[in-house]
Amino acid sequence: MKRVLFISSRPFLPWRGPCIRTAHNLLALTQLGYEVDFLTVPIGAHDPLPGVRVFYVPNLLLARTLPEGPSLRKFGFDLLLLARAVALALRNDYDVVHGLDDAGAVAWIAGWIGRCAIIVEQHADAARTPGGLWQRLLLRLHRRLERFALCRADAVIGAGAEFVPALQALGRGSRACRIPDVPSALDAPTAAQVAACRAQLLRKIDDLLVTCTVPFAGARELDALFAALPRVRAQNDRIHFVILGGTPRETARWQRAPGNRQTPAMVTFLAPATPAEFATVLAASDILAAPHCDGASAPMRLLDYLKSGTAIVAMDCAAHRDILAPDAALLTRPAPEAFADGILALGRDPARRHELGLRGRELLAQNRRFDQFRDSLRLCYDYVTSQTTGIAP
Repeated sequence: MKRVLFISSRPFLPWRGPCIRTAHNLLALTQLGYEVDFLTVPIGAHDPLPGVRVFYVPNLLLARTLPEGPSLRKFGFDLLLLARAVALALRNDYDVVHGLDDAGAVAWIAGWIGRCAIIVEQHADAARTPGGLWQRLLLRLHRRLERFALCRADAVIGAGAEFVPALQALGRGSRACRIPDVPSALDAPTAAQVAACRAQLLRKIDDLLVTCTVPFAGARELDALFAALPRVRAQNDRIHFVILGGTPRETARWQRAPGNRQTPAMVTFLAPATPAEFATVLAASDILAAPHCDGASAPMRLLDYLKSGTAIVAMDCAAHRDILAPDAALLTRPAPEAFADGILALGRDPARRHELGLRGRELLAQNRRFDQFRDSLRLCYDYVTSQTTGIAP
């Protein structure tokens, strides 16, 4: 049986997209017949998965969390990961070493020492990291290590549409394997679970539930939603908003913001949820709202929107056009007034909500299924394991 060393420097929190992607990778590899050793940081907890052994580096830094982007704590954990990865590569006969984001350079060194195939998977955008002199220096070092790993890996995996052109610019377009994300929850909630969730969220029996999810470390989208609330409130008091995923600090900030003082009566805030809980809330809703989103690729939560079968109203932007079609969602201008009008229009039209929900689910089933994700990963692994050496030319 072939063996894989999979390395991630990310804390595991089950509601974060990259962590869900990691879980999908591990599940797919075990279904493909690989034995997987998963090396990661000691923050968060992974559910047991048959065929996967989890190794944690020691928490010598006494960290409870890690920030997004490069940091001294992350580099400290990367050194610990490197030491453990090299030890594992020398002790075990791995066919592939697979590193995620910051762990790409770690994976290359361990794979080179162990003389096995090397895969680097990249999803994070470190360019958004703000800060002073130290952070800029760390960012520069991060970019050099990232470029080093990307240019020398046997294959590089990414999810977004912008991924392949970026590899082509590095002269490594032939090594690029685009494997798009799939919905976070692989199983649909039961009708009883959906009904119980809806009963808990409704204030009145004839309310309309409009749900919006908060991306990790992204408050700008919620600011756009709150700018649309006064117009919705003035024209339809049956609409009740559910905001899923905000931290207590973010929730308090939005509630204190000017113009948001009246929102508690029409807004319910829910804490970050597991993929199964997330899917249940989406299926229990009448409308799913997607404000403007940065980037060029559809976020994973939008895939969950489509899978739920609930109608979507979304601001028209590149990330949403990556997966949404005009007949599968109501796309509005990226302005609060237009977004509010879209929510109100769907609120008045149950037949259109039903049609959009069905078309959205059909659209997702065409090219974002887990079996397609697994087959794409298999093709990538077959390619690198067919090479005679893990050291890229």
